[in-house]
Amino acid sequence: MAKTIRRKFPIGIQSFKSLRQDNYLYVDKTALVYELTNSGKPFFLSRPRRFGKSLLLSTLEAYFRGQKELFKGLAIEELEEEWLTYPVLHLDLNARKYSTPQDLDAILNQYLESWEKLYGTEKQDRAPEERFMYQIQRAAELTGHPVVVLVDEYDKPLLQSLQDKELHQAYKETLKAFYGVLKSADQYLKFYLLTGVTKFGQVSVFSDLNQLKDISMDPHYNTLCGLTWQEIADNFQPELQLLGERNDLSPDEVRETMTRQYDGYHFMYGEEGIFNPFSVLNAFFSKEFGNYWFQTGTPTFLVELLKESDYDLRLLMDGIETAASAFTEYRADRKNPIPLIYQSGYLTIKDYDKRFKMYRLGFPNDEVRYGFLNFLLPFYTAVTDEERSFYIGKFIHELESGNVDAFMHRFEAFFADFPYELNDQTERHYQVIIYLIFKLMGQFTQAEVHSSRGRADAVVRTPKFIYIFEFKLNGTVEQAMEQIEEKGYAFPYTAEDQQVIKVGVEFSAEKRNVERWMVAKEI
Repeated sequence: MAKTIRRKFPIGIQSFKSLRQDNYLYVDKTALVYELTNSGKPFFLSRPRRFGKSLLLSTLEAYFRGQKELFKGLAIEELEEEWLTYPVLHLDLNARKYSTPQDLDAILNQYLESWEKLYGTEKQDRAPEERFMYQIQRAAELTGHPVVVLVDEYDKPLLQSLQDKELHQAYKETLKAFYGVLKSADQYLKFYLLTGVTKFGQVSVFSDLNQLKDISMDPHYNTLCGLTWQEIADNFQPELQLLGERNDLSPDEVRETMTRQYDGYHFMYGEEGIFNPFSVLNAFFSKEFGNYWFQTGTPTFLVELLKESDYDLRLLMDGIETAASAFTEYRADRKNPIPLIYQSGYLTIKDYDKRFKMYRLGFPNDEVRYGFLNFLLPFYTAVTDEERSFYIGKFIHELESGNVDAFMHRFEAFFADFPYELNDQTERHYQVIIYLIFKLMGQFTQAEVHSSRGRADAVVRTPKFIYIFEFKLNGTVEQAMEQIEEKGYAFPYTAEDQQVIKVGVEFSAEKRNVERWMVAKEI
């Protein structure tokens, strides 16, 4: 009986050499690599974490080192004729925690020392930027070939220091001087690419490096990192079949589920959606539609920025309109967290108004949507992370069984131990919690929340019931029920098979919780 050999998925593999030598699956991006490297030299690429940036840089390094044997059978093998060897200075800032000024100095020194062993130590007692410049010049002179510089996660120190203004400024000054060398060293450079999460114009690090070509929103390089559905279909047929068999889904249902869960990244409006490669590979490996990407990093600093900026989370949940400048003008001292949330991969482009140059942003897919909302909940309620799934599941069961009183008693728990002093923002805080609860219920049943006064605050559909909720934060439960009747909120659902149940809820500013509720059933 022949052995069935399981194919190897490059999950967490960032070395192109290891990937190729150890026979991991590889979706061929080398035609784009060839085009990029032969169309100029100064580039910048922004993509969310776990999107393949490190593997891309490793691929570029192997290519510029002339390691032709690693590209056997790939598109670039037929495109490249010379396979010259260039000196490569590859700087990776990802593998370190940055909490003191010395942390950045240490990693820069680590790389500089390794290069000095190859190209000379004459400047080793100088500032990092002087040593960097000398290494570029000497590498070009000693090898007779211009230098390739690759910087992975250039902005990692900046992202980790956002909450420490003094440290953040120190990092900015160090990196501005260091990266600024690339402009002065242009005559010695063959190619250079910097990657990160945030855009270079948004942290003022690159004010002296304005020649960089930002390809982050270039349609030609839209698929340089990440996977298209066609690439998935062409390269992972056995895995798609197994995923369907394990989850009792047809091929069309597998595609539909994967699209809903992992697709939806649009780095430029009008281009095809990009799948998160990390989540796709993990789904194939585990044969389960899990939330893999979100689990690899918690957006704590983003939530802190949201709270610090007093941003209305309901806008974030429903979709945001923002000017095109939001993608290129981020400043850490501005109390606008949206650009950074977008660049971190938690929001993506949903629509674009060419006339007014306005983008509409939203969650790219269900993995990000519900991962982010679940993560937010403990920051705004007394319910712990461990209790969250329990509560949401119970909410669904209680509404499906028609037990509104049990639902409302459990609802009260979300407002227990109200974390803020009563102030002008109290009403918004209530509203945010209501939004979070119903949005999280939406992953298991048809639940929607509204802010328009022409519709009820929330509507939940279950197999037997349709619930219409109206909340009064500065009014009575009687007024809530009257509004449901006067506005005709129930009318659109009277022809449905399910019974319509109207629920009015009154909040008490004194109790900081639900005061009363009233239930009425449509006959």
